[in-house]
Amino acid sequence: MPDSLFIFAILALLLTPGPTNTLLTVGAAANGFRKSLPLLLGELFGYLAVVLPLATVAAALFEGRPTLAAALRILASCWVLLLAVRLWRVSAKQEGEGTAKPVTVSQVFLTTTLNPKAPIIGLVIMPHGPLLEIAPALGLFCLLVAAAGTSFLALGSLVGQAPIVQPRLVYRIAAVFLVIFSLGLATSATGLI
Repeated sequence: MPDSLFIFAILALLLTPGPTNTLLTVGAAANGFRKSLPLLLGELFGYLAVVLPLATVAAALFEGRPTLAAALRILASCWVLLLAVRLWRVSAKQEGEGTAKPVTVSQVFLTTTLNPKAPIIGLVIMPHGPLLEIAPALGLFCLLVAAAGTSFLALGSLVGQAPIVQPRLVYRIAAVFLVIFSLGLATSATGLI
């Protein structure tokens, strides 16, 4: 069974703000906690789509191939930038109304598969080996993903219920955050930082 260091490392990554957590927060701010629960499936399956193959098969493929890692970062950067543009456009159309539905399960899934946290988990934190051998760690990982994602849905729900906070402002702040994250990914992929 994974130790407390495994749990701490996974939670430290999952609770760090990033593109997936931003989408969960914005989704719950727009649609409420209960209606946003399906977004957790997009997050969980997105992480599993990356972590499982890396932990069971592909860890050796990435060793000594920095160009492949850089290409994945650039791809993720482009996706996050596209999400930022979409959120900004939704905020412009909304004019203070909370009726738009900018976040879908498929967006959360794709964003999570491109999230740089996923390969870090799959290549560095998750034990490597056959599926049956890593199953306990994988099960615990799924529980931690659900817990962390739920916390961001709760945050978004609270923000969405605040009478002072307009949904348009939430979307714009999220869009700016995603642009900054996208630029960070792009510069790290090109070796500028």
